[in-house]
Amino acid sequence: MFKGPIEKLTGENNFFRQVLFTGKYAQLVVMSLKPGEEIGEEVHPNVDQFFRFEKGEGKVVIEGEEFSVGDGDAVVVPAGSRHNIINGSANADLKLYTIYSPPNHPEGTIHKTKQEAEAAEEHHTSHL
Repeated sequence: MFKGPIEKLTGENNFFRQVLFTGKYAQLVVMSLKPGEEIGEEVHPNVDQFFRFEKGEGKVVIEGEEFSVGDGDAVVVPAGSRHNIINGSANADLKLYTIYSPPNHPEGTIHKTKQEAEAAEEHHTSHL
């Protein structure tokens, strides 16, 4: 179970990725992208993903189609869709939370930086 002030938790998060809750069918994760940073193009074959943007401005690219996003916007990426999220600001973090369905990261995951996240993904993939 999770109960918390999601806008506050999202706004205060300074980690690239932090898992807040993992259930059987869904996972709640807060994220913070530094100025100019992006998640990186990815595809989750069996995972639908919901994004809610709390602070900053950015761009979501889904299957080559670009959408501007900012505070209050939500985006749903269907499973199997190639997507990326890009912080378009030169000086402000992009704060967001995402819900994966089903979960996509190990319970308790914290990636303080994008580099840490990429290293973990590489390690996970090489051990499958």
